[in-house]
Amino acid sequence: MRSLNASALFPLYVSTIEYQVGGMTCAACSASVERLVGRIDGVESVSVNLPLEKAVVVLSEESTLSSIDVDITKAIEAGGFFVEDVKPVAEMRKEANLEIKELGKKVIVAFLLAIPSFILTMFVDDFGTFGPLNLRLFLTMLLTLPVYAWSGKNFHTGAWKSLKSGSANMDVLVHLGTTTAFLWSSLVVLAPIIPSSPTLLLEAKGVYFDGAALIIALVLFGNWLEKRAKLRATDAIHSLMSLQPPMARVVLDDGEKEMAVEEVSKGTLLRIFAGETIPLDGEISKGTAAVDESMMTGEPHAISRTIGDGVIGGTICIDGTLEITTTKIAGDTMLAQVVALVEAAQTGKAPIQRLVDQVAAIFVPVVVSLAIIGAICWAIFGGPAAESIGNTSFELAILVLVSTLVIACPCALGLATPTALIVGTGAGARHGMLIKGIEALERSHKADTLVVDKTGTLTEGRPVVSNIVTIVGNEEKILHIAAGLEKESLHPLAMAIISAYDEKNISILEAEKVEDIVTHAGFGLSGSMLGEKVAIGNIGMMKKMSIKLSEQQLSEVSSAGSLGATVMFVSSGDDLLGWLEATDSIRKSTPLAIKQAQKMGLEVVMLTGDRKEPAEHIAKQIGISKVIAEVKPDDKANVIATLQKEGKVVAMVGDGINDAAALTMADVGLAMGAGSEVALESADIVLVRNDLLDAISALDLGKATMNRIRTNLVWAFGYNIIGIPLALGLLFPFTGWLLPPAFAAAAMSMSSVSVVTNSLLLKRWRPTTIS
Repeated sequence: MRSLNASALFPLYVSTIEYQVGGMTCAACSASVERLVGRIDGVESVSVNLPLEKAVVVLSEESTLSSIDVDITKAIEAGGFFVEDVKPVAEMRKEANLEIKELGKKVIVAFLLAIPSFILTMFVDDFGTFGPLNLRLFLTMLLTLPVYAWSGKNFHTGAWKSLKSGSANMDVLVHLGTTTAFLWSSLVVLAPIIPSSPTLLLEAKGVYFDGAALIIALVLFGNWLEKRAKLRATDAIHSLMSLQPPMARVVLDDGEKEMAVEEVSKGTLLRIFAGETIPLDGEISKGTAAVDESMMTGEPHAISRTIGDGVIGGTICIDGTLEITTTKIAGDTMLAQVVALVEAAQTGKAPIQRLVDQVAAIFVPVVVSLAIIGAICWAIFGGPAAESIGNTSFELAILVLVSTLVIACPCALGLATPTALIVGTGAGARHGMLIKGIEALERSHKADTLVVDKTGTLTEGRPVVSNIVTIVGNEEKILHIAAGLEKESLHPLAMAIISAYDEKNISILEAEKVEDIVTHAGFGLSGSMLGEKVAIGNIGMMKKMSIKLSEQQLSEVSSAGSLGATVMFVSSGDDLLGWLEATDSIRKSTPLAIKQAQKMGLEVVMLTGDRKEPAEHIAKQIGISKVIAEVKPDDKANVIATLQKEGKVVAMVGDGINDAAALTMADVGLAMGAGSEVALESADIVLVRNDLLDAISALDLGKATMNRIRTNLVWAFGYNIIGIPLALGLLFPFTGWLLPPAFAAAAMSMSSVSVVTNSLLLKRWRPTTIS
C-alpha cells in the first residue's frame, strides 16, 4: 500500500490511497474487492483495475489513513486476496516474468498429461482390465489426477477462498466444472470396487476425464497468454517509470559525489556526460549538448540545449557534457507527474464499465444456477436425446453441467475496458499526449466541434519579421539600424528583428555601429550612426524625429495593420528609410492539423481576442471557415457554453491563462505543454509538445481507444450470450449441437485472450506527423 503523491501540475486528493492487490483473476474478483472495501465506514469510493492489480480508495473527509488502513487490508484479505507492498518497477517486472514462467511449467505438464487422457478417452478401445477395473479408464484417471490436483490447485484454493468471503469468481466455475467431471468419472471407473455401488454408476458409459484435464490445461494456457498480454499492455507505464536513473552525479567544491536521486535537493548542481540520462528536471548552467527528448515529448529528433535552457529528467544527453541546476526534486519532476497522471488515468472506469462490474458481481451465481437448472432438466426430460448419442440422461446432465460452468467467462468482461485503456493511455504517453482519465477519452470520442485559440496554438506565439518595405536605401541598411538600436532589448519585437538580422548575415565595419541609444517610452528608440541620428518606433516616434508619411504610405501601413502586422518605422537623418512588418507566424504543422481535423468530421472554430480582420486573414490561410474574434478572456467560456447549448460536443485547445476557464468549460480541454500551469491543470489532455497536430492525434487516439473498448465489450457479452445457451444444450433438439467440456474450456480461454489481443492492437496506433 502507498499514498499517491500529489503534484502541482496534476493534483490528487490527499484522501486517495492506493493498494497493490494480489490474487484477482477475473471481473468478479475485482467486483468483490470493491464490494468488501466499499462497505467500510469512512470509504467514499473504490475503483479496482484488474490488469494493473490496483485498488484506488477515496476516503471521506473525516477518515484518516492510520485509522482505516488496517480495516481495508483485513477486508481485502477476508475475500481471499492479499495486499502487497509496492515494489520498484524492475522488481515487479521480474516477479511478473517469474510468475509467467512458473505458470508456463504448469501448462506444459497439464498438456503432456491431458493429451494422452483425451486420446485414451476418445480414440482408444478397451484393452484389458486391472483386476475388476477397466484398464484404459483407470490409466486415464491416473493421468488426469495430477492435472486436477497440481496444475489446477490455484483454481480449487481460489474457489474456496472466494466462497468463504461470500462471493464467487471464475475459479468457482472452473473448480465446480472440473470437480464434477473428475469425481463423476472417478466414481464410474471405481464403481466395481466400491461396495453397494448404485446401478447408475455400474451401467454408466460416459466419463469426462479428458474434459477435466483439458479444461484445466486450456484455462491455464489462456491465463498464461493473458498474463503475458497484460504485461505487454503495461509496457508503456513501466518504461516511463524506469526512465529516471537511480543515482545522480553531484558537483561539489572539492570534486564529485554519486547520490541517490531521492536525496538530491532543489538547486543542486549535477554533471551529466554524453550518453547518460539526465536524472532530474533542471536548468543548464554550463555546456551545450543535443538532448534526446523523444521518450517524453515524442519529438523524433534530438534538440540542441545550451546555458539557460530547461531540461527534463529521464531524457538523454547525446553529446557533450552538461552541468545543470536542479529545479525539481525526485517526486515532483515532470516524469513523476506524467507517471502519476498515466497511473490515475489507467485506474479510471467508463460509465459502461460500471455496468459491466454490476453484471460481473452476479454473473457467477447466475451461471451456476443456470447450469444446475439445465442439468436437472436434462436429467428428468433428456432420456430420448441422451439415447440418441449413446448416453443416459444423467450422463447428459453431467456434460451440460460441466460445459455450462466452464464456458461462462467473466474474465473477458472484466478485461474489456481496462486493457484497452492501459494500452491507449500508454500509447498517448509515449507520444507526449497525457490523458487524465477515461472520461476524457470517452468525451473525445464524441467530440464534433474543435475550438482553437489563435495565439500560441495556431501560431508560434512570437513575432517574426515577415516583410520589409524599403523607401530609401536597402533592406540590409534598415535591418542594420534596427538591430543596432534593439540589440540590448528583450522585447519580443526586438528579438524578431535580431533574428531577421542574423539570418541575413550582414557584415559591417566597426565605424558603422549604432551608439548613444536612448529609449523613448511608448514610442521607440533613437541613437547615432556615423554622426547621423537614427531611430526605430511607431508613427509617434517618427513625429518626434520630424518625419512625415505620405497618404499612400499611411494607407499601406493601415492595410498591413489590418492583417495583424505590427509596423516599426526606421529613419536615418531626415529620411524615412522604410518599415518592418512583424507578424505572429503560423506553425508549420497547423494547416495539416486543420485538414486532419476536418477529415475526422470536426467543425473547426477559431476563438481569439484579436481583431476580426487579422484573425480572418490567418483563418483563410489555414482553411478555417468559422472565426469568433474580439472575445475577452472571461467571455471565452461563455462562447464554449453557447456552442454546447447548440448541441455540440466541444473540444478546446489552448495554452494561456486566459484559456483556463474555457478549457474547463469544454467537454474536452486540451492544453499545449508549454502553456501556463493554470491551463494545464484545467485541461483533460495535456500535450507535452506545442503542436496542434498532437491535439488532433489525441482526439484520434480517444476515438481509437473507445472503439477498442466497444468491440471488446460486444465480443465479451456476445460470447457469453451465444456460448451459455449452446453449452446448456438449448440448440440440441433442433440442430444436434452439443458442446463437449473441452471445447467449452477452449472457447472460454480464447475469449479472454482475444479481448486482450484486440486491445494490444492499439500499440500499432501512430500520431499524425508532417512527413
